[in-house]
Amino acid sequence: MNKFELAIRNTAEIIGEEDLKKLLKSKKKPCVYIGTAPTGRPHVGYLIWLLKLSDLLKAGFYVKVLIADLHALLDGTPYEVLENRYKYYSAIIPEVIKALGGNPENMEFIKGSDFELKGDYMKDLLRMATNVSVRDSMKAASDVVKLGDNPKLAGLIYPLMQALDEEYLKADMQLGGNDQRKIFVLAREQHLKLGYKPRIEMMTPILRGLAGKKMSASDPNTKIDFLDDEETVKKKINKADCLEGDLDNGVMEFMKYIVMVIKSDNKEKFRVERPEKFGGNVEYGNYGELEKDFVAKKLHPMDLKIALSKEINLVLGRIDKKKMERLAKIAYK
Repeated sequence: MNKFELAIRNTAEIIGEEDLKKLLKSKKKPCVYIGTAPTGRPHVGYLIWLLKLSDLLKAGFYVKVLIADLHALLDGTPYEVLENRYKYYSAIIPEVIKALGGNPENMEFIKGSDFELKGDYMKDLLRMATNVSVRDSMKAASDVVKLGDNPKLAGLIYPLMQALDEEYLKADMQLGGNDQRKIFVLAREQHLKLGYKPRIEMMTPILRGLAGKKMSASDPNTKIDFLDDEETVKKKINKADCLEGDLDNGVMEFMKYIVMVIKSDNKEKFRVERPEKFGGNVEYGNYGELEKDFVAKKLHPMDLKIALSKEINLVLGRIDKKKMERLAKIAYK
């Protein structure tokens, strides 16, 4: 797999794909940035973009992770907890990267408030505000920010700042979930008006939650926390929506975008253990094989869930949970 193939695998969409090809040929160490607001506790849904960052690191990118504390503030996180949330996010993310077998050496963690409150940034933010209508800002923010029936002004500032971050972080590309597409389009439009170059925008799918909804940090029933113990993981997976033969669920999405990617990278097979009377043990070398058996009802959801729980616990077991739990308790009192 060449650098371009590695960079684009398991993405939902790339705006500027041809530019990405040129970038990889012309720049030895291009820069990608991803922003994450330290709101709720990080969970396994983050693995989809952490695996993508691992791909990009292998493809030669320098990775900047913006811990967007001011964005968290704009989205309703209390000001007094921001510093401790920043410390937790900046500790847990490299820990998970290492647990996935990646190397965080070429990753830089940046706090948003360290540069977003400075003069030039604020001038550009005000310049952008003169170009963007309230309607367009609401549209851009609608899939990312909690706007509600009576939106706060803060929610309208959020997408403008995210658009501006690309320039001030000197990134060649921004990575995010496909729920951020409207903000990415806004960024490309506004950069031209401000005299800056549009960036490449790369999007990953958003994993479905265990309870059939988007995996959410604020709803413990839809997600698995990085610090959940083995029994908690088993119980949550056991309760997850997964009808026999039906691909429309979070379990199969997790298999497709997370587990089988990890297995493939490690040149391992996914093993399902079951009694001989139910077909005996079976191994899968790729997601296509697994999906085929699941749709044909040759693989029962409960057997799949038991095997999936083991795989998740293998990854989470490599995290220094004692250290992370100390930071988490301070950040999420």
